[in-house]
Amino acid sequence: MRLLPTIDSPADLRRLNLDELDQLAGEIREYIIETVAETGGHLAASLGAVELTLALHYVLDTPADKLIFDVGHQCYTHKIITGRREQFATLRQNGGISGFCNRDESEYDVYTSGHASDSLSLALGLASARRLNGGSYRVATVIGDGALTGGMAFEAMNQAGDSGEPMIVVLNDNEMSINGNVGALSRRLSRLRSGRSYNRAKDSTRKVVESLPVVGRPLYRFISRSKSALKKMLVPGGIFFEEIGFVYLGPIDGHDIPTIIDLLQQAVEMNKPVLLHLRTVKGKGYGPAQTQPDKWHGAVPFNIGDGSPKVNGKRSFTASFGERICQLAENDPRICAISAAMTEGTGLQQFAKRFPERFYDTGITEQHAAGLAAGLALGGMRPVLAVYSTFLQRAYDQLLEDICLQKLPVVIVADRAGIVGSDGSSHQGEFDVSYFRTMPGLTLLCPSDEEEQKLMLDYAFSQDEPCALRWPRSSAFSLSGHPHPAVEQGRGVILREGGAMAVVALGVMLAPALEAAEELARKGMAVRVVDARFAAPLDAELLRDCAKKCSGRIITIEENVAAGGFGEACRAVLGNEDCRVVSLSLPDSFLPHGCREDMLHEYGLDKEGVMRAAERLLTDEE
Repeated sequence: MRLLPTIDSPADLRRLNLDELDQLAGEIREYIIETVAETGGHLAASLGAVELTLALHYVLDTPADKLIFDVGHQCYTHKIITGRREQFATLRQNGGISGFCNRDESEYDVYTSGHASDSLSLALGLASARRLNGGSYRVATVIGDGALTGGMAFEAMNQAGDSGEPMIVVLNDNEMSINGNVGALSRRLSRLRSGRSYNRAKDSTRKVVESLPVVGRPLYRFISRSKSALKKMLVPGGIFFEEIGFVYLGPIDGHDIPTIIDLLQQAVEMNKPVLLHLRTVKGKGYGPAQTQPDKWHGAVPFNIGDGSPKVNGKRSFTASFGERICQLAENDPRICAISAAMTEGTGLQQFAKRFPERFYDTGITEQHAAGLAAGLALGGMRPVLAVYSTFLQRAYDQLLEDICLQKLPVVIVADRAGIVGSDGSSHQGEFDVSYFRTMPGLTLLCPSDEEEQKLMLDYAFSQDEPCALRWPRSSAFSLSGHPHPAVEQGRGVILREGGAMAVVALGVMLAPALEAAEELARKGMAVRVVDARFAAPLDAELLRDCAKKCSGRIITIEENVAAGGFGEACRAVLGNEDCRVVSLSLPDSFLPHGCREDMLHEYGLDKEGVMRAAERLLTDEE
């Protein structure tokens, strides 16, 4: 009999025996694979976290107890067993459930996740609030070894260990290779150290030894130092956590449900900060994902039999960037590249292979990555820092202080700018134009197609000041019939002339602007179309020329929020001109997940949206 159809909540889970939990884990794995094959999603991480998720919900009394998943890449089992089994087929689809934990979706989702390394801070905050409010709930968090590279995680762990607040940190380690004998010994030592009898004996020994006249305290310190030395020899990985105040348990097999449950139950009874170290296999249960977990981190819809994609993707801006940066590096030995744990996602995998001595993957450390880029530039190199727009937000201070204030020639690439689609609210790159525009001395270029992307990259590396470029998660189309001239600092380009109105487009929004202009021309309306090219500095002269020669009607269009964006900046420049400006942009809100094309249409950032704006401008005059 299949068990999964009977699981509507963690309460159902707790009625199962250990053998049934193993059976359920297999059924959940099959369901995840079948669903992600249709919808796409974070497959490898979720397949590796099935057993640990079941064990946590089995031991904890969720949702009364608080369970947080760092990032949320591994949360699919959690979603399935917390009342969303039937909805799981809508994963990441328009109107469906989110690919990450989402507070608006379920009471079991304590936190809307998406960015890495913050779960320990949240867990400590919850544990502290529990004490202050007189609560009794338990707090646990799951963090991966990748997320643990983030400095925020260590900052939180330092305070958590010092505070002594009871909390359980499950380290989901799917990278470290652990010798079998050491692992077995570690399990034995973990059980010994975590047992009630051990801790009672330890406390009794301390009291007896310290009560001895004269030699008591020195003798206990000697015993403690000897014990620590032994643990350093036997369990080298755990001593760091114990030194900062955590009880360290592990490493153990993260797919062994009975052992995980046993240690979780003991961790709960210890009433201290505990770190439970689990070794898991990323992609477990699906051969292609298990063999190449990085490739299957974020999967597109695929054929289960051989893992082949169902739709062959077109060449992307990311791939085009990766090719061009290698070409530039061939001719300039100063060019080096930096990724923050997103080498393939930002198109730098070929650079890493061809120029390994000039490539740096810093892990999930965007702040450090920006500081590293600044140091390389100070040393005479020409670094490119390629980070997803949403993650680059975390390095705002370093971009501002370490790069822009110093006027350093760093090329900053914001990949996944604008609407990213299925990854949803925590990943939308809708704010970068706004935050880049606050940085004095930074040039912000926005290519409209693949040809212009190459021209702008060449230009950026020729400058002796910081330059940033942004592009979306989309195909790197070519605007046929519209060749691009050389890039000049702060200068836009007129691609189509007309006097009825002007459409000033930023980046890839040039394509719908041109499409709308052609449609309007068939209706007898000549529209000027401007490729703004730069969001900073603005081409104020060209904007004023549009106001004078285009009947005082201007439409701006950008794939960024309105607040602090390109349209707002253009209206500020044109404040003293006799003109009306309609600005098309993303709303000033956190955007849900969905199909990128559908969302662009919904927010009026397509041909139809530009035409409606044009009609609105004309109607307002009448």
